[in-house]
Amino acid sequence: MKKTIYSLNVNGYAPEITGMTFPLLQDYADRIGAEFKIICDREFPDMPPVYEKIQLYELSKESDWTIYIDADTLIRPDFPDITPLLHKDTVAFHGEDFFPVRFNPNKYFNRDGRWIGACNWFTIASDWCSDLWHPLEEPFEEVVKDIHPCFVEVKSEIIEPGHLIDDYLLSFNIARYGLKHTTMMKLFKDHGDSTIGRIWHEYLLDVEHKYVAMQKVLKLWGVL
Repeated sequence: MKKTIYSLNVNGYAPEITGMTFPLLQDYADRIGAEFKIICDREFPDMPPVYEKIQLYELSKESDWTIYIDADTLIRPDFPDITPLLHKDTVAFHGEDFFPVRFNPNKYFNRDGRWIGACNWFTIASDWCSDLWHPLEEPFEEVVKDIHPCFVEVKSEIIEPGHLIDDYLLSFNIARYGLKHTTMMKLFKDHGDSTIGRIWHEYLLDVEHKYVAMQKVLKLWGVL
């Protein structure tokens, strides 16, 4: 069974951050028998950089399981392989948002009725579910009108509506295609464990403050 872990690093994102995260992602890949690949080239230069994750629509067809992890995510050396806990008909994020907090609904969300908001910094899907990353078909300028960063995102002054285009699109695809969905937080809880302390991701910090916070986490873990 082929498993591939992808991360995104276009435009040379924060080498002081990836210098900490990528070795841990490589170690995680090695432990679970996966390849680790970094998406560096832009295929959608007119879109926000996060939209390059949508390259996974085609890339995910090459593996039994595709795991996407943001480049500013720390994975502790004891974080387990999630794929044995999933059926190939089910996609998973680390957690999820309540859709109406961030996005305007349309007929697909109304029909689906689950109101799942993607948290697309740690995502798992099989080749059965490549539609999770199906590219945008509507004009970006129209879709972005339906994206409204939540209060803490606005307050951070870091998150623009376009930065959430991948979260919106994956939420849309779950609703549109009726994809089964769970979260890693739920899977851990169902098995009497927790992801707390085994993974770290804080997207509302700028690079300078994120670097300091990550150093503290790695020292706490005994990795530094």
